[in-house]
Amino acid sequence: MALGIYFMHGGFTPEKYDSAIKQLDSAGVGSPKGRTLHVALESNGEIQVFDIWESQEDFDAFGPTLMPILGELGVELGQPMVASVHNVIKG
Repeated sequence: MALGIYFMHGGFTPEKYDSAIKQLDSAGVGSPKGRTLHVALESNGEIQVFDIWESQEDFDAFGPTLMPILGELGVELGQPMVASVHNVIKG
């Protein structure tokens, strides 16, 4: 079952987001297995992220690479909102 995961982390500036993306690309997981959509939104100078993942297991496998990068950048990790994907309409 696909999951929609929405993240609002404190202090996640566009510069920190860009750095995280570069580090994930360098680690070979810029497009991780199981992630089918990634959207970065900016509001009031902070980035919020919405992803769709094929499964919880795929998302969990990405965490050991992502979390240290965000921690190194000083991002205040928030609890994500997780929901089952009911429908996706493209276009």
